[in-house]
Parts: sequence; C-alpha cells; structure tokens
Amino acid sequence: MESVAKSYPKAIALPFIFTPTPVIGLSHEALYKKIVQGNDPETERRVIDEIIEVLTTPQEIKKPEPAPTTVEETPEDVLRPDTEDNLQQLFYDRGWTDGLPIILPTEERVEKMLTGTKRSPDEEVSQAYDHDHHEMIKYTVRDIAIYAVMAGAKPEYLPVILAIASMGQSSIAPSTTAFGSMLLVNGPIRNELGMNSGIGAFSPINQANSVIGRAWTLMSICWGYAKVKRTIWSSQGCNELYNNMCVAENEERSVWSPFHVDKGYKPEESVVSTFRGWAVVNSICCAANRSLAEELTRQFAAIPPLNSRATIIIDPLIAANLKNNEGFNTKMDYCRHLSENIKMSAGNYWKTDHIDMLVTSEANLGVEPFASWKSLPDDALIAPFYIPENINLIVVGGETSPLWKASEYGYSGSASVDEWR
Repeated sequence: MESVAKSYPKAIALPFIFTPTPVIGLSHEALYKKIVQGNDPETERRVIDEIIEVLTTPQEIKKPEPAPTTVEETPEDVLRPDTEDNLQQLFYDRGWTDGLPIILPTEERVEKMLTGTKRSPDEEVSQAYDHDHHEMIKYTVRDIAIYAVMAGAKPEYLPVILAIASMGQSSIAPSTTAFGSMLLVNGPIRNELGMNSGIGAFSPINQANSVIGRAWTLMSICWGYAKVKRTIWSSQGCNELYNNMCVAENEERSVWSPFHVDKGYKPEESVVSTFRGWAVVNSICCAANRSLAEELTRQFAAIPPLNSRATIIIDPLIAANLKNNEGFNTKMDYCRHLSENIKMSAGNYWKTDHIDMLVTSEANLGVEPFASWKSLPDDALIAPFYIPENINLIVVGGETSPLWKASEYGYSGSASVDEWR
C-alpha cells in the first residue's frame, strides 16, 4: 500500500522572547519579578533587556535551524509501500494525524476524491506558514484532497473542505488557552450531503458533520499548527478541535433568515462559515422564570466578550417563541435587545484575565467605551455587547427542548462552496 506525502524547503522566522512562566493574570508586583528581574529561559538574559533590544535596534533576520526530530524527512511525494499498520504508525509518528486512525491516502483514493471538484488538481487553494521550515507554503487542490481522504470524506464532501481550506485559517490556534473553532454550513449543500442540523446535531452521529470537521483539523495539523511547545502551548487543550463543532443550520425550521443570508449571500448559495474563540457554555434547562436575555447575562458573566462578540446557538423552538410571542421579527432585532439588556458589573468585566490582558491597554489609550468603563466603580453595570452586529444568532436543533449554547466565539469569515464544485 502506497501513501502520498509532501515535504518542503526551509525559510525564515521572526524572533521570540520567552518569559520564565506564563504571565497572564499576575499582579503588577509579580509581573515586575517575571519581566524586569526574570530571565528568558531560552537565552538566560533578562526579559526586559531583550524587549528593549528588539524595540530599539535593527534586527537581522536569520534562518533558524529546524527543530530536531526523531523521524527522517523524505522528499518523495509517495512513501514506500508498507503494511497498513506500519503506515498508520508512520503517519502518527510524523505528526500528520490527530491521534486517531486515518484512511491512508493512496494514489487511487486521492484520484477518486478529486472527482468531487472540477478544479485542477494543481490549482492553489491557500497558503500556510510552515513552522518546521519557516516558509509560506502553497497548498493545491490535490493537497486538500489528501487531507479529505485521511479524514474519511466522500468526493461530494470535497467542495466544502476546499472552501474551508480557501480561507487559510487554522482550526488550531497557538494559544496557551483552550482556544476552539466551529464550522457552520448553509444552503442546499447541507441536504445534498445529509448533514445534521436537527436532533443531536453536535453529537458524534453524522458522517458528514464528523468528517468535514475532522478534515479541517487534519489540514491544520499537516500545515504545522500542532507542534507541542512550538505552536501548541495550551495547558489543557480543547476537545472541540477533533471536529470543530461542525454543524449545519436548521434553515427549514428557523423562522429567521439563514446565517449566510445575514452575511450577504443568496439563499440558494451553499456557504461554509468559521468561528473561533475560547468558551462554549451549554444551557442546563429551559428559561422558565427568566428571559433568555437574563439567562445569557448569567452565562456571559463567566465569559466576558472581546469586542462585543458572541455566537449564540438556539433551538428552533426558541427562535419561534422570540418571533411569534415576543415580537423579534429578525435576528438583528433580538441582537439589539441582547446588546441593551445583557449587563455585568464593571468589576467582573475588568477582573477577567483575558479582558485585563487584551482590553486594559485600549482603555489606557482612551479608546471608548473601554476608557469610560475603566473609570466606573466595580459595582456599576455595563452592557459589554455594545456592537449588536458582532452578536451571531444561529438556529440549530431538533425541537425536543428549547435549549441553547452561549459562546464568546467570534465570526471569522465565510466562503462559497459552489465555487469549488
């Protein structure tokens, strides 16, 4: 059995400065010890001295040596024939899988996968930064077909996977936190592929949902975004990345416009959209004695948003109630309501680590509304979703219970699937 692989030349990288330990959430006194008195563990020089040097002197860009590896790289496009067990282990040892068994990408299987698109196998789809060789690498339709085979895709799934790849986004982020991603599919392609948008849509029960989401992970891994202590620094990681919460929107049961239409596409177009962020919180029961806005206030108190962003995934029952009984005729009507009514204390907002790390600097520069919020007493209430357009409402579910998922995931972009058919 033969399997297809790729290797690429070396290039350059930017300088990095390391702190002795992670510094997020530390007091000013502790930061002083780490940054001013502490040494970079890689160079044994004071961190502050390295920062000043980088900021005040011209930097010579050097070609760093690739990180040592226990696996010998081969320049051939095709690996030597071997047993299936050995090839499975080889792919794992080389860091080309998510740790689960793959479908080995033989020439025959890749050629069959390529029948799913009319695009040329040699056409460039996207580029990604190769952390091993320090270079931007071009990935072709054939390369993406290889990852689709590995994930277990059918040829008819390939246009969706190509559309995902065309956005050039990795599902895996180089963060020390549990950063996650989500995929949403809209338009006719949902039903053509038999994707699940109803009961158990996020559960591991649907082939298309599972495989398309996994393909994004595998291409991200093969693009070099899964190198521990090089691109992966997350202390615990994120299990959502196995298939990136890949789901279709339940357009048929939604009383509102589909998500891709909200973003300017036509209803008859097939589109895939990406979302990225840190936290997704499941509702544990229906909103009985409180409104959904009140329930979301309680949930978002634990995950304050950056730049007013949120993605709220609601069952069709909730959408129908909001429109038919509460008068919210469009998603934007309800997003404005949430923007005005979700409140939290200024103290809870500013004492959240990622807000303190990423937003305090904006407040100190006078950027509004952060500057005004920063001057408020801790018990003063603020409306953190001050940009209703940054709140995304998605309708998914099988109407067995009016539940939702609340997240501070931000919308990253959309791509046409039809362009890759």
